[in-house]
Amino acid sequence: MNILQNVVVKQVLTEKSKEELLEKYALNRIQLNKECDQLGFELKKLEKTKKFQPNSLKKHFEKEIHMRQEKIKLLEFQIDQLHMLPIGSELKEKEIQAIVEIKVGDRWDDVLAGKTIIIKDGIIDEIR
Repeated sequence: MNILQNVVVKQVLTEKSKEELLEKYALNRIQLNKECDQLGFELKKLEKTKKFQPNSLKKHFEKEIHMRQEKIKLLEFQIDQLHMLPIGSELKEKEIQAIVEIKVGDRWDDVLAGKTIIIKDGIIDEIR
């Protein structure tokens, strides 16, 4: 019989992967800043048309801008944390589902224990 099981994918922090993550975070931060600027511009543009109620319009845009600012704060925190992590640390990247074959006689605790895939510089390094 086959069952679905969650598998944790972890990335080993290397100099290369650290640089890639820092670059990814920086690009995300730039994109979010651009979106905040664009939302501010759109708000001013829509306020001039006077087709919408100013209060509800402003609240909506401020909410969207605030959400992006929170994401920027989170990215900055992640960047700070990444600088503190030593090379060789394992970072949980995501969880995926895998099909696991079980049969009569298998130890249930071993099946429940789950699997972990370790990635090092984009290559599967280990399956635990």
